[in-house]
Amino acid sequence: MTIFWPIFFGILGGFVGGLGMGGGTVLIPLLSIFLGYNQQLSQGINLLTFLVMAVVSIWIHSKNGLIQTKGILWIVLGGVVFSVLGAFLATVMPNLILRKIFGGFLCVLSVFEFLKIFKKKPKILNNKNKK
Repeated sequence: MTIFWPIFFGILGGFVGGLGMGGGTVLIPLLSIFLGYNQQLSQGINLLTFLVMAVVSIWIHSKNGLIQTKGILWIVLGGVVFSVLGAFLATVMPNLILRKIFGGFLCVLSVFEFLKIFKKKPKILNNKNKK
């Protein structure tokens, strides 16, 4: 196997992630279906790429003064605890079960994304429309 496909799929996942959907929704199926990686490895690779993107995002948002620190400790602690629990569960869970759970997650996510199409968006007033 050449190195081209994992890199290409990583770029594609990053592009989709930049659009707001989440790169893992594309990267994990691409790695597991087309490259034959097992579900645990695909999710692990996705988590590693997510960590890099999260550090860069935090740095940029912090530099721009867009991070609110009030209550952040509870969010960080919850994220760490549930990440460790999720990683442990993923390592002990059979690959087929993990794939089915992830597939179900993608199905539910697609329904929510589809329903967003019909949700009314609030009108944003610019300076010309203010009275």
